[in-house]
Amino acid sequence: ALESTLITHGLPYPTNVETALAMESAVRESGAVPATIAIMQGEITVGITHEQIEELAQAKAGSVRKCSRRDFPIAIGLGQYGATTVAGTMIVAHMAGIKVFATGGIGGVHRGHPQDVSADLIELGRTPVAVVSSGAKSILDLPLTLEVLETNGVPILGYTTDVLPSFYSATTDLPIDQRIDTPTDAAKVIQALDSLRAQHGILITVPVPADKELPANIAETAIQQATQEADEQGITGKEITPFVLNRVKQITEGQSMIANIALLTNNAKVAGQIAVELANLG
Repeated sequence: ALESTLITHGLPYPTNVETALAMESAVRESGAVPATIAIMQGEITVGITHEQIEELAQAKAGSVRKCSRRDFPIAIGLGQYGATTVAGTMIVAHMAGIKVFATGGIGGVHRGHPQDVSADLIELGRTPVAVVSSGAKSILDLPLTLEVLETNGVPILGYTTDVLPSFYSATTDLPIDQRIDTPTDAAKVIQALDSLRAQHGILITVPVPADKELPANIAETAIQQATQEADEQGITGKEITPFVLNRVKQITEGQSMIANIALLTNNAKVAGQIAVELANLG
């Protein structure tokens, strides 16, 4: 039962100590147990300490590898530090028998680069872990991201919403597969996935708290500018997301960061509540 109440989450990248600890507090307040995942000098660690979070945050620039599936053998074999992506955290959570994972937003298909598909989407199609997020990051091509998730057989649940949230903003005009309004209903779907012995995950989308939402028009204007700048500067691959997120933060004068922190802690709370109900279902 205790194992079922564990919640994993990846550290914000680069590591933000205050946000990581706030997420852990939100999980505890929901009645669950947080288990923050990272790679510490080549060791996959489930449930790193506060001191280890500080250690990652203070590591030299460029010395912490952003770890998805392809990065694990490198980070482990060479004794590196690693902050796990959504895909990376799902892999470790599944290894540890943890069924629920909280994050901010998943990766997806990059705008203007349909060939650039995040490994998060592929992992959701082959690893049976429930990911609680505020949808995919709104800097991405959301319609194409939904198409890839559908192709990979990933059910998308909307927690108290009938449409896909847009990370910084609460709504879009994009559909989800099923609305749910309670942690118990979410837990029942996760339990059904487990009983089917399915080899894919579930995406549970939670809107950003209304009082911290970044209006969609402001977010979209900033995203378009940041994406154009990334193209002009030739930024590609896994460097696109951190660049665009940072530029959106600068363009919105920190408003996007306020929304980001709020949705991270809220997602952690909701994930904790779901984990508790999953444990209660036995």
